[in-house]
Amino acid sequence: MIINERNTSPTKRPDVLTRIGHFLRDHFSLEEDKDDEAGIIQSISRGIEFRGVNLWTLIFAIFIASIGLNVNSTAVIIGAMLISPLMGPIMGIGLGVGINDLTMILRALKNLGIAVGISLLTSTVYFLISPLHIAQSELLARTSPTVWDAFIAFFGGLAGIVAGSRREKVTNVIPGVAIATALMPPLCTAGYGIATLNLYYFAGAFYLFMINSICISLATYLIVRFLGYHQKEYPSESVERRVRHTIWIAVLIVFVPSTYLAYQIVRKTIFEQAAKRFVTNECNFQYRQVINYAAYYGRQQSILELTMVGEPLPTDSLNVLRSRMPAYGLGDVKLTVKQGSFKNEDVDVNAITSTVTDQVIKYSQSSIARKDRTIDSLQRRLEQTQSSGLPVADLRNELKTLMPDVQNFTAAQTLIMDRNTNRPDTVTLVYARFARRHTAAERRRIERWLQSRTKSKKVKLLVE
Repeated sequence: MIINERNTSPTKRPDVLTRIGHFLRDHFSLEEDKDDEAGIIQSISRGIEFRGVNLWTLIFAIFIASIGLNVNSTAVIIGAMLISPLMGPIMGIGLGVGINDLTMILRALKNLGIAVGISLLTSTVYFLISPLHIAQSELLARTSPTVWDAFIAFFGGLAGIVAGSRREKVTNVIPGVAIATALMPPLCTAGYGIATLNLYYFAGAFYLFMINSICISLATYLIVRFLGYHQKEYPSESVERRVRHTIWIAVLIVFVPSTYLAYQIVRKTIFEQAAKRFVTNECNFQYRQVINYAAYYGRQQSILELTMVGEPLPTDSLNVLRSRMPAYGLGDVKLTVKQGSFKNEDVDVNAITSTVTDQVIKYSQSSIARKDRTIDSLQRRLEQTQSSGLPVADLRNELKTLMPDVQNFTAAQTLIMDRNTNRPDTVTLVYARFARRHTAAERRRIERWLQSRTKSKKVKLLVE
């Protein structure tokens, strides 16, 4: 029996693994409904070219996106991203690397350069003639790339190439990828930086576009290699080897700096998140208010700057604040506090005014809401007291039967405030005057009768 059990157990285990393998292949296979390689390559190749309709569509989309950024309209920006044909040459680069087609790579790079140049020129012209020059929140959001932008572009690129490799195209995927990867708004923001001579805006926005483009190309390359596309054939092995070396040298030139910069983006994102948690949890003071904070990431020295109004923060409190920073991973970060007079400081007065106004509105709304709740509670209790009025005359007559020596009597339900909790409590208050002094047993008898008669366990009897 023992030998049979040992012989049968290994056969069951492979059966389970085989079923799991069949399940995974059936549900996650990319071979089903896959278009032929020639059709996919031809489809992506057609999208590389920027001439005629594609070029005019790009110009119109750039104008629409620039207007959306200028007036801070998310809906307009999304519409521009749906129109934009920028995905074509970017996916062409990834496909060219995947099949070792140097000609396709060079053609895609050329057309991408044309598209980027026209996009920058169009957006710069728009922002030069636009009467609105204030950088709105939608525009500012494209000036500082984060690690999440890279992840979105990478997974969006995966979805785009997988959907594009199907025989029956999934019509809702490509528009979704265009919206998620956001190639158009960063280029328009870079044009705004050129128009306003703001190098920071231009560098941040253009870097965001480059990161998105590289991640989409990388996703395309990975799927092409995963699907096993055939490599392009060359006249001789030496030519093929030279082309392959050229491609990978170019890839390394692009990806090595990008990897380092992506690492810096990760560090910057972690630093900004930690700074936000620190300000939220630790910078709550009684007689002063943090109206703004700025987290400046630096490779050598990062700075967390707080702008405060109210009473100046004492040196001891500032030292305590600094001592709590290592717990948030901010041990090497320099903390600076701007408070008191801002005459000699470069401070955005409009931002301070807006922040203070928001704080006042929030405090006022919270205070009004608390008062409304208190008023409602007291109103309900008052209504309950009025609706449950006590029959004082009947109680007095019944008490005369119980205690004939009663002279004065009254009863009412009243609110008593607790000193510690400040919560009102309803109590039946009874006042009675008798001709003689009653014993403790007689008073308890009266109290029990009152509790039964008024149906209230909270009865306070005052006897004179």
